[in-house]
Amino acid sequence: MILATVSDDKTWKMWAFPSGELIMSGSGHKDWIADCDFHPRGAHLSTASGDATIKIWDFAKGSATLTLSDHTQAVWSCAFHDAGDFLASASMDHTAKLWDLHTGKCRQTFRGHSDSVNQVGFQPYTNTLFTCSGDKTVSLWDARTGLCCQTLYGHMNAINCVAFSLRADAVASCDADGTVKFWDIRNVSELSSVDCGPHPANRIAFDPSGTVLSVAGNDGIVRLVSGVGGEGANAGRGGGIRVRELAAHSDACQSVVFDRNAEFLVSAGSDCTYRIFQ
Repeated sequence: MILATVSDDKTWKMWAFPSGELIMSGSGHKDWIADCDFHPRGAHLSTASGDATIKIWDFAKGSATLTLSDHTQAVWSCAFHDAGDFLASASMDHTAKLWDLHTGKCRQTFRGHSDSVNQVGFQPYTNTLFTCSGDKTVSLWDARTGLCCQTLYGHMNAINCVAFSLRADAVASCDADGTVKFWDIRNVSELSSVDCGPHPANRIAFDPSGTVLSVAGNDGIVRLVSGVGGEGANAGRGGGIRVRELAAHSDACQSVVFDRNAEFLVSAGSDCTYRIFQ
């Protein structure tokens, strides 16, 4: 397996996993890198940077083969569509964009948020795009038309991340108060809310089964939330919800991710390290 990390030092690195051996690194961005995503076929990596660009890196060539530069402010997030032909990006300029990787052109610009768009992604195996924003909302968009399909309200502070389970039957979001919310997308309603504060929750990720949510806290702690789902409103009232804490980093924890086999959990922090939990 392969793991990729990005950093405020303007570089990305690719590591053998779980041995931790450095395989490759890349530089070329003029500012910090906030996010990266592997292409579905595994031969490319996308990176989103504070220099307002997204770069596509070709592992075989060891260099960037495409730079996407239509955003006017820092880019926080990037995500490939499952088919690999399109890439989505989210920016501080209040927009998300959809890029055609064959032409290198912007295909759609998604406008509607009134603050920074902090993350973007695709609902698994669909043409539905999701965004979350400093305006305290989550929006779902039709990637083909650019139109907003749904907006989820309920957070009281800026939303940092949204996560779908692999089967797309579980959806969660987290905010700058450390609040994590679980949603019923079909009924556009909140299922439950879990307080992981008072420190901000920077990133969340489901395990492959969709039953455990990892939460990267600004206090350096990774929280594992389980027992949510199926109980509707009762799920948010402490009924069955369990939160386990892992002391992960000496500074803010910025990211978490499970491997596809649910054997490992990886966290990355502002202490310049990543940690592997088994």
